Amino acid sequence: MLRFFAGVASALLLVAAGFFLWKSQAEGEDAVPPAPRAAAMVSPLRPGKAPEPPAATEKTREEKRFARADLNDDGRIAREELMSPRRKAFARLDGDGDGRLSFEEWAVKTGEKFAGADADRSGWLTAAEFETTKAKTAPRKRCAC
Repeated sequence: MLRFFAGVASALLLVAAGFFLWKSQAEGEDAVPPAPRAAAMVSPLRPGKAPEPPAATEKTREEKRFARADLNDDGRIAREELMSPRRKAFARLDGDGDGRLSFEEWAVKTGEKFAGADADRSGWLTAAEFETTKAKTAPRKRCAC
């Protein structure tokens, strides 16, 4: 029975502590928001032009992705347009150029990549060496907002 009362008392203490914490944070905030600047306000008595709303971005992420895949800008993605970046990667792996990728061709390229990354020639890759095998991507353009 003592455990029951101890549990109830500790639960009440936690609720009270949460209430006081919440109350102390509410007192620190401004209850009334600051008044808007007079220059930004437009009233019927004061002639002026209303401020312009912010401009939306021209393209969404999916529209940009679609535009990158649509190589000839005709508004449609043909199979050849979608496959062309993959063909270039495949051609780099296809050593003899026969249009088929054998295990040996893949193993040779992978072995060369491993050997190039193994800077200390230890036979294994450290975390820093493995980092060099990451695919290289173009840096993202920053918004000049």
